[in-house]
Amino acid sequence: MTATLTPDGEGAPELDPHELRDAFAAFPSGVVAVAAVVDGAEVGIAASSFTSISLTPALVAFSVANSSSTWPVLRRADHLGLSVLASHQDRVCRQLAGPAAERFAGLEARVSERGAVTLPDAVASFHCSVEREIEAGDHTMVLLRLHGVEDGDSASPLVFHRSGFERLDTPLRRAG
Repeated sequence: MTATLTPDGEGAPELDPHELRDAFAAFPSGVVAVAAVVDGAEVGIAASSFTSISLTPALVAFSVANSSSTWPVLRRADHLGLSVLASHQDRVCRQLAGPAAERFAGLEARVSERGAVTLPDAVASFHCSVEREIEAGDHTMVLLRLHGVEDGDSASPLVFHRSGFERLDTPLRRAG
C-alpha cells in the first residue's frame, strides 16, 4: 500500500498495521538491555528502538510499548543501565524479552552504586536517568540523560532486522 499524506495528515488513509510493521522491520537496529535494581530485584527489558540524541547534553532515547508491565516498575529506579548487546548475546535478548521472573536467571550482571544494571560483554554500556517521557501513540519515548559510559570490546552489535537477529558483516569502510 502506498499512501500520500497531506501536510497536516487530514484525509490520510488508514494504514494497515501489519504492512506498517513489516515496513518498520526493514530498518535494522541494534538492541539494548535497559535494567536496574528496583525494590531489591533486578528488573529489565530489551529494546530495539534505541538511538543517540545529543552530545551536549549527553542524551539517548528508547521507546517502550504502553502495554509493558515492566516499564512502570523500571521507571521508578534512580538510575538505569543500558547495555548495547553484542552479536553473541541473542540468547540474552530473548531471555530479557521473556517472562519477567526469569529475565536475569543465570545472567551475570554488574550493578552500580546507584542501582544501574549492565551486562558484561556488551558493545557499550551507559548509566543514565530518565530526563523525560513523551507519549507517542501506542509507545512512550523515554529520553535519558547519560551519567557514565563504558565502551566495551570491539565485538559487533546484535542487529534486529525483519523480526529476527542478524550479525553485521565486515564493514565496507569506517567513517572518518
